[in-house]
Amino acid sequence: MDFDEMMMTLRRLALEAGDRIMEIYGSDDMGVRSKSDESPVTLADEAADAVISAGLRAAYPDAALVTEEQAQTHGQTVSDFFIVDPLDGTKEFVQRRGDFTVNIAWIEGGVPIRGVVYAPAKARLFWTRADGASVEETGPFDMDAPGRCTPIHVTKPDDSALMVVASKSHRDAATDEYIGRYAVRDMKSAGSSLKFCLVATGEADLYPRLGRTMEWDTAAGHAVLSGAGGRVVRFDDHTPLAYGKPGFENPFFIAHAPGVTLKAG
Repeated sequence: MDFDEMMMTLRRLALEAGDRIMEIYGSDDMGVRSKSDESPVTLADEAADAVISAGLRAAYPDAALVTEEQAQTHGQTVSDFFIVDPLDGTKEFVQRRGDFTVNIAWIEGGVPIRGVVYAPAKARLFWTRADGASVEETGPFDMDAPGRCTPIHVTKPDDSALMVVASKSHRDAATDEYIGRYAVRDMKSAGSSLKFCLVATGEADLYPRLGRTMEWDTAAGHAVLSGAGGRVVRFDDHTPLAYGKPGFENPFFIAHAPGVTLKAG
């Protein structure tokens, strides 16, 4: 696999999808409706999915593709595949909060090794280079050529004064109880896969998720965090979070900077 070529393709598709999302974000009609699981879906989810899926299938016709918005892709059992959440943080999108992202990742051997996370409303773009190291690119974003890219890396955490990031839309008492086991300096709330990126840039040390997520919610952020020196582990036994699981559903997990002394789940 040519990772230079792959990352330019993933980056471009994320930007193109972001443009479509922002067109609908600024419109009067987002086309909001509920899916069978009662989660919201919008015209932007579908438009972004169409852009990314068509681009990946054209560039990599033989590669497996799993995308949130196409249920027929969910029955596969694969270890090497692209996985896409075209609009992560639909609730934030509908409420015009800005904390939504485009997520595209490449999974190899059950591990997310390359990915891109783009937050178009915040003009923040994170991706892994061909060598696997993660960067944040600052705009304006050219479709065909990366701009200024700054390498990102997790910070060395102080276990006696941790910065924690938690979900903006899915915070609950169990999460608060678990966070309470740590010595916390401060907390941030963020939506979508931006939480992984805040740990990757050193803006947070710890992100626990005690709630239902799917692999497409986490894969790209996981790849970016790994490329910045961070880790994502299962909540129950602290082993690495794996991908390509039946149904693509994740267990509870913890994303963190190495050096955080993890508490038992």
